[in-house]
Amino acid sequence: MCLRAEKATWSISVLNEFPGCLVKPVLLVLSVLRRAEMRLLLDEVVEGAGHKALHASTCEQARVLLSNGVEPDIVIYEPSSGTAYSECSQILQASSRSTVCLVSGSDEPQIKRSAMSRGVGLFLDRPLVATSIAAMLERVCEARMDKTEVVSGVGVKPGQMSNAGPILEELGDGRYFLAAAPSMLKIYRQVRLLADVDAPVLILGESGTGKEIIAHLIHKHSRRSEHCFVNLNCAALPADLLESELFGYRQGAFTGAIKDKPGKFELAHRGTLLLDEIGEMSGQMQAKLLHVLQDGQFNRLGARESSRVDVRVLAATNVEIESALVGKTFREDLYYRLNVFTVNVPPLRERREEIPHLIEEIVRRLPEELRNGYEFTFTSRLMDAVLLYDWRGNVRELRNFVMRTITMRDPDTAVHELETKIAAGYRVSQTEPEHAQPLPAEHTGMRSIVRDMKDRAEAQMIQNALEVSGWNRRHAAKYLNISYRGLLYKIQQHRLAPKSAAWNRQAISK
Repeated sequence: MCLRAEKATWSISVLNEFPGCLVKPVLLVLSVLRRAEMRLLLDEVVEGAGHKALHASTCEQARVLLSNGVEPDIVIYEPSSGTAYSECSQILQASSRSTVCLVSGSDEPQIKRSAMSRGVGLFLDRPLVATSIAAMLERVCEARMDKTEVVSGVGVKPGQMSNAGPILEELGDGRYFLAAAPSMLKIYRQVRLLADVDAPVLILGESGTGKEIIAHLIHKHSRRSEHCFVNLNCAALPADLLESELFGYRQGAFTGAIKDKPGKFELAHRGTLLLDEIGEMSGQMQAKLLHVLQDGQFNRLGARESSRVDVRVLAATNVEIESALVGKTFREDLYYRLNVFTVNVPPLRERREEIPHLIEEIVRRLPEELRNGYEFTFTSRLMDAVLLYDWRGNVRELRNFVMRTITMRDPDTAVHELETKIAAGYRVSQTEPEHAQPLPAEHTGMRSIVRDMKDRAEAQMIQNALEVSGWNRRHAAKYLNISYRGLLYKIQQHRLAPKSAAWNRQAISK
């Protein structure tokens, strides 16, 4: 199955190295190899390791790519016979920011010596073998991860962007965490920092944004990762059953209790317990939970003695917590007990740049029976509609849509479905720039609606990039993968302006 956006090319520059943690970078490998079988072998090894490969058939073609903005991490170069010295100099000069790896035969020591004198530090011998290529890639990855970036506090300063792909971390059982938007990268940094701080974490966000995924990520990087992760949906059970599920019961505690049963707290001993949808928990259960959080002790139903457990509690809810506190449906003392750290997961409509990456992952992980050899193409029109729709169900709704579209094999119907919803008023209202005006009540047609929505989405993405980079327009242009002059034109076209006076002064000084 092939996933392709014909005109919507999304090159997202994101962070892949953070202080205190090692995240394997995604490398871009440019090869100049003469033999097709060598290129196929390189593709297999590079893509199998999670990296990206780009091929040039000649040294001149590679030089054109390098001089026109392509910035690979590695250039793998096999010199032509008799022209090794001049070609090597050209490649090195054009790829000043890249690591160059030279491919040569064991009977060509003079080529290797000459390359070493010109600064080449990596070599592969002909014939190429997969293990040698993999070892070379691993060596470059380790060198990238060993580099220390200049930071202020925690994380990377605004405007410091790298050229790797999005962060993708496997969490087991088909779960994964993906981050490409600045807001999600910030969450990733927060999670990696607080993972080993053994304190409660409150995860807030709309339904379908991935709160459970965040909880799994925290558990994976904590010192409790070798022990159980237990999840309990508080909204799925009535109050009387919820108590027995949490704390367990003794034999004979009630009718039907024919033997002792441990609760979720005991099952999660030395591990992590996620209380999902905790905002739906009754006031009485909130009081009992608060008692456990305070001293780590609880009583099974029907038991006289107390039990003590060592559990890290994570809580998640899609309830507007401030409104729940005002309305007295959520206890303040429990809120402050859980609110040691808070993670706010943004809705998908506020991180639209992640949608193409999410679609790619959803398609890649689909069951084979759904694919059935069918090559599905995300046309430009379909990708435009996907990016403009609000996705009120967030990632869950997007996943269902992709699965439905591929199963039905009818992209035109999928486009019509989204465009109809957009026209009916599913607007980009929560991510509009401050200067944007609401949609007029009447339009001249569907094309006008879609064009208007695309302009708003583009303006918001540019505004976000400028805010993240502290209104350093050159950094923002690199982040958005557009030219500096093109960015200046877009700023003028959309009448964008800094949101703070401090950034406004900074922008003027540039």
